[in-house]
Amino acid sequence: MNPIELEIYRNLFASIAEEMGVVLMRSSFSPNIKERRDFSCAIFDAGGEMVAQAAHIPVHLGSTPMSVAAARESVQMGPGDHVVLNDPYAGGTHLPDITFVSPVCDDEGQPVFYVANRAHHADVGGATPGSLGLSKSVDEEGIRIPPTRWDEQLEDQIAEASRTPQERRGDLKAQIAANRRGIARLSEEIRRRKAALFDAAESLQNHSERFMENLLDEMPDGTWSFEDELEGDGVDSGPIPIRAKLTIDGDRAVVDFSNSAGQVKGPVNVPKAVTVSATLYVFRCLADETLPSNGGYMRRIEVRTEKGTVVDAEPPAPVAIGNVETSQRITDVVMGALAKALPDRIPAASCGTMNNLTVGGTDPRHGGKSFAYYETIAGGSGAGPGYHGASAVHTHMTNTLNTPVEALEHSYPFRVERYGIRRGSGGEGRFEGGSGVVRSYRFGSDATVTVMTERRTSGPWGLAGGQGGRPGVNLLIRADGTEEKLDAKQVVEVEPGDRLEMKTPGGGGWGSRNEAD
Repeated sequence: MNPIELEIYRNLFASIAEEMGVVLMRSSFSPNIKERRDFSCAIFDAGGEMVAQAAHIPVHLGSTPMSVAAARESVQMGPGDHVVLNDPYAGGTHLPDITFVSPVCDDEGQPVFYVANRAHHADVGGATPGSLGLSKSVDEEGIRIPPTRWDEQLEDQIAEASRTPQERRGDLKAQIAANRRGIARLSEEIRRRKAALFDAAESLQNHSERFMENLLDEMPDGTWSFEDELEGDGVDSGPIPIRAKLTIDGDRAVVDFSNSAGQVKGPVNVPKAVTVSATLYVFRCLADETLPSNGGYMRRIEVRTEKGTVVDAEPPAPVAIGNVETSQRITDVVMGALAKALPDRIPAASCGTMNNLTVGGTDPRHGGKSFAYYETIAGGSGAGPGYHGASAVHTHMTNTLNTPVEALEHSYPFRVERYGIRRGSGGEGRFEGGSGVVRSYRFGSDATVTVMTERRTSGPWGLAGGQGGRPGVNLLIRADGTEEKLDAKQVVEVEPGDRLEMKTPGGGGWGSRNEAD
């Protein structure tokens, strides 16, 4: 297939995945999906290998192939079927991320493609509103769904487990609608293009593999190691080291995390799918935008882990915030190892945390109706060789938007009193790290507030002589003016008039200022 044909089919598959995302966004109920766009959509071939993805959430898309594999192994799918899962130990990542996998069938009822979407639900039960609390077991984190054929009974079970059942039903139906759109569009293209569509899918995957082969072959052969750490798990004290050993050998790469810390009591553990996802994301960043994101380039990168470690946990280890926080640190250690191999290409560390906030309670404006709010908050990106870091952006494994203040205040009984750039929080250097943000919330009712963050003890690291970014701060100001500095991971009860101020980390600087022109 010539380059022009490849580009045509690449755009075709990607546009179908994007169209699925538009349907999901516009038909969902929760601000987390509708406004923040915390979801991802992708297309897979009959064997379960990714063909195309929309430009959605990196931590979702690199791990979704394992969800598709689990669905295919567990359920014999036919026309009209949808398989649902969120079990971290059966193809999922953490329980709020619910994945739908649906077959696109031929005239004989056999799957020839699969479409899948994953969306973060604001509450799926568990001990804490928002389902991202300081759990000590995955069983405390909400309803756990192994790969299961979708029916109304399962919808009822998910809705009944949540503090916001009507919102859950709406978001689940939106996910089904998104997959139905993907099925309809692919079925239409199969009728139009017949075997050419299947040939194009295979050609795109093989093209991506060759692209990554060439990229790796241009890198120096060798082995490099890097270590970073999580500050703690919220239950026991840290630090929790994550270690990566990167080996480049011709046109293949091996990233070995086997020497990382053992799994811990608190919810920062991750299943291997998240570790694979973060690693693949970093290698995708090495390529330019002409690399089609599909399963082809993933063939050239091997990720090794040790069972029972924080990066490949075993049940019933809690995993609620590993998907959002540990994934960022895995990204950092792979970046750090690559910086030794490619010192003129890799940026300093970015914010290094998604700055997770969940708020749950009852809304006095609507007769005491329960609500659950979830948001990740931006920070600074790391500076790199030849450029400053960006300020107030979501970085690396998150690609969401912020919740618009107007939408937030319409939906929940609290308001945003301050929202701006945290000037000077980026690391100094020849090129300066981007600044984080300050976001302040004033509560109008009793609520349970959970902050799950990192980089609160030490900031993101700089490179090539650049300084690190400033660490973040979580501050609770009571209605009477009393201030309390919160831990990086903490659950706290608030009352009307209390205010939470989150100051997020800046990115690291790159290069010594003495070398500036």
